Amino acid sequence: MTFTDVRFIIASDVLLACFFPLAILFVGFKLFPSFSFSELRELLFSGPRKGSPNTHFSLTRAYHSFSQYARLSASELAQKRASYNTLGRANKNLGFKIGYAKKLDRLRDITSLNATVTDGIVELALEEFPSLSDKDAIHAGSADLGRVRESLKHFVRDWSVDGAHERTRTFAPILDLLRAVDPADRRKMKVLVPGCGLGRLAWEISQLGFDTTANELSYFMTLALRFLLSPKLTSTVNEHTLRPYGHWFSHQKSNDSLFRRISFPDAIPRLTPNFHLVEQDFMTLPVPTTTNALDDRTLSWSRSDTSRNADGGYDYIVTLFFIDTSLDVFATMRQIYHLLRPGGTWVNLGPLLWTGGGLAKVELSLDEVLQAAEEIGFVLQTEKTGLAARRTLECEYTSDSNAMMRWIYNAEFWVARKPA
Repeated sequence: MTFTDVRFIIASDVLLACFFPLAILFVGFKLFPSFSFSELRELLFSGPRKGSPNTHFSLTRAYHSFSQYARLSASELAQKRASYNTLGRANKNLGFKIGYAKKLDRLRDITSLNATVTDGIVELALEEFPSLSDKDAIHAGSADLGRVRESLKHFVRDWSVDGAHERTRTFAPILDLLRAVDPADRRKMKVLVPGCGLGRLAWEISQLGFDTTANELSYFMTLALRFLLSPKLTSTVNEHTLRPYGHWFSHQKSNDSLFRRISFPDAIPRLTPNFHLVEQDFMTLPVPTTTNALDDRTLSWSRSDTSRNADGGYDYIVTLFFIDTSLDVFATMRQIYHLLRPGGTWVNLGPLLWTGGGLAKVELSLDEVLQAAEEIGFVLQTEKTGLAARRTLECEYTSDSNAMMRWIYNAEFWVARKPA
């Protein structure tokens, strides 16, 4: 390269084009220091990756995210301390007088206590999925830490006395409808609960006597559920404790409330002949038949059964805060229809909080959802009163009952049937 060529590059826009992205990257890391290089890779190479084992909710990613909970939390705490240290002397002294430095120390301590639970989840995952030890490590980022924390909050919502009020109000219309079924008939009826989270609703339905399948795509949820299902790790009521809200300083009335201890579980779930777990995408589930074989390890319907027997199907499919998580709600409703037996019932309760950013293929109003359901073939129940009557319920979801803020959903309850 000649001197003339170098001078041309310096004088042209080529050099600017090379350094401009680097400048943006530098500013971005200054403004958002928690943004990790792994998240940057996902942003730059976020195209479809079919067959990738490290998708957002995969077993491998969930395992490594739980295993890095303490490290990620410590990194976040370091950022809080760094921000506090930028205060001027007078304001830093003021913070010291009101105990803010001690508050950050308490956050460090409760993170260590929470890590006893995440470490247990990691230990069990490695025992039940030994191949995880052979996988390359994933460097989890802030989004993964958020998913871990969401799973921990679900322990409170689904399996603690503190979450009883929220889930009782939310579960009531569904369980009341199912309680109306003759107890003698329940054991012959199959119920599917897709997007089951930590499985409390599905477990409650199984306790009524129905043959119940809990289905969940996210291993962030199912690894946490397995922690409860394991006799080795969970054997007594309220055996474990968490401080689930400690990382979220906003809307708190006091530090004692912020760092309060919550015990779980308030009941001991176990997989049984009528309570199964299927860890896969709802859209890939086969129609069950009376001859489905059970997997000895998970007591779930065998994935290898692709039968489309017209005599098979679920008697009830219960979707709770589920259909709006779909990126193609039309396909989801068609799958619900497909999996139901002729005469089967779809029970729904939830909002319509669609995934934004153009990711959802359609973002429908309630009227459009119900119209689409009828076009697919569902017959909506139109009673004005009774257990199957369509209605709106105020619901919360993984809320902090002591906080200064409440997020209320006007969730819609409806019942629809597949014609016999």
